[in-house]
Amino acid sequence: MATARRQLARTRRQTRVRRSVRGTADIPRLTIFRSNKHMYAQVISDETGQTLAASSTLKVGGGSGNRGAARKVGEQIGEMCKERNIERVVFDRNGFLFHGRVKEVAEGARAAGLKF
Repeated sequence: MATARRQLARTRRQTRVRRSVRGTADIPRLTIFRSNKHMYAQVISDETGQTLAASSTLKVGGGSGNRGAARKVGEQIGEMCKERNIERVVFDRNGFLFHGRVKEVAEGARAAGLKF
């Protein structure tokens, strides 16, 4: 029962944030997904519906779901955006709290040169 409530709360947060956060061709949306084992990050243009860059702890290989691996995912997504001449993104935490691994992805992307 507690799991269903937690999932409903995340869905509500996700819906609330998505009302105001939209990615354009100039400023795409950096969205993350956090599973129990891995972290995933995508840069999406909502106008065209295309994924411009994607990274995960499966690609990075720096551990499974810890904070260090999450930071490497953020750094890699930042490097991929640099290669594609993307300097600014809108951060979409996808209903997850800005804490722990989610925060590390954001800090890693900032360290690589992305601006939020």
